[in-house]
Amino acid sequence: MRAYLVSSIAVSCAAALALPLTLATPAAGADPGVAVPAAADPGVVANPAAAAPAAVPDTAVAGSTQSLPLEPLGPDRPRGRSFGAAESSAARGLGRRDVRPFSLLGVVWDDVRAPLHGTVEVRTRSAADGAWSDWQDVETHNDEHGADPGTAEGRSGALHGSTAPLWVGDSDGVEIRVSPERHEGVDAPLPSGLHLELVDPGPEPAEDAPATRVTRAAWTPRTAPAAPMNPEQSEAARVNADLAPLGADVIPALTRAQTLAELPASARTATTRAAAAKPYIGPRPKIITRKGWGADEKMREKGFVYTKTIKAVFVHHSATGNRYTCKQAPSVLRSIYRYHVKSSGWRDLGYNFAVDKCGNIYEGRAGGVSKPVMGAHTLGFNTNSMGIAVLGSYGSTSPPAAAVTAIARLTAWKLGLHGVNPKAKTYLTSGGGNLYKKGRKVKFNVIAGHRDGFATECPGGRLYNKLGTARSASAKYQGRR
Repeated sequence: MRAYLVSSIAVSCAAALALPLTLATPAAGADPGVAVPAAADPGVVANPAAAAPAAVPDTAVAGSTQSLPLEPLGPDRPRGRSFGAAESSAARGLGRRDVRPFSLLGVVWDDVRAPLHGTVEVRTRSAADGAWSDWQDVETHNDEHGADPGTAEGRSGALHGSTAPLWVGDSDGVEIRVSPERHEGVDAPLPSGLHLELVDPGPEPAEDAPATRVTRAAWTPRTAPAAPMNPEQSEAARVNADLAPLGADVIPALTRAQTLAELPASARTATTRAAAAKPYIGPRPKIITRKGWGADEKMREKGFVYTKTIKAVFVHHSATGNRYTCKQAPSVLRSIYRYHVKSSGWRDLGYNFAVDKCGNIYEGRAGGVSKPVMGAHTLGFNTNSMGIAVLGSYGSTSPPAAAVTAIARLTAWKLGLHGVNPKAKTYLTSGGGNLYKKGRKVKFNVIAGHRDGFATECPGGRLYNKLGTARSASAKYQGRR
């Protein structure tokens, strides 16, 4: 059975899923990085009835999650593409059933350290025309993400195992099967507590924002919020107050000269000594704020966690598939956010930034886009780094040029704030992982791929091959040769 205890190194990058969990406001004096269980979340629905579902009011949080326990499959089990006469009797799944509307799905289980040695296939029914999709694979390996074990977030005890999430669009029916790997006639044990999670990202942000706000066309930021902000929204907005008005949908782009002139106070100390003679800082790109993409600030844990500086950038793909439009990107991001917090038990979205296929840049984990926010994107190397996720799957699909350019522009600005050359090398100390033991100093390209720090396919071969282009472009944006 030892073969089942070693995870395949051919794994893929994505946001993690887990059993439903609500994070409460920490008690006075509590460590803000520790997740604390609370009362049931009205946005999480456990074991919904299989009959045609009634709408469930949800005014507390944006979106909702349906969590369905997977069952042993009998003679009428659903048959996916890869299962035939020799299929395992240990398979788990669900036959076709009606569910409340959802747009993203994944499978979760109890133990975050227990790998799922097997295959997961799903098919979904379109809410628009009632047509069932073909069987689709769900990436089963996802343990290369998350908070470093030694951090408060990593020690919270709230984390659970998960597959990658899969974006399927507006759907109201689902069918799934999970089958274990078989070696010499013996099935690998499946993790306990397998559930299917179905996420509804909730409505789009305020109606007063133009419908084209996330296309490459200019998006004019509001100078004030459309409605009074709650305390959590104010907290998330204040950390960007030196870049944009409170409640703005976007942090506007600046020229390089404007960027240098309006260098935020939080970055002055970092850049003064490192680049006093000639500050190499790229022009600030337009960044869609958490307010702009509709983040429910009540869902995350209060407060922020920072690392000392930013020495490296890890590029990821979300592995959620490419079947989204740029107008849907905020919905994809809200879905991943809900997975990370409500399902995985993380304090917030794991990525520091996200980029869609049109090259739009989104603020990720809260704490301030110019600040060294501690993320949960590259297990073992979250300290002194940041993570950028390109929404989509780029193993066999080439990333759009706009997305690669967005990576270059974002890194030219953010690395410049910390006096770092995008074409340089740097050292990070491992917090533990499947490539480097805890405490080992590892040399990286400043702009690295997730696979450089963990045995994974992330960010997909096609995107990984574009990182050299991103490094060169980023350096040029900084004014380097």
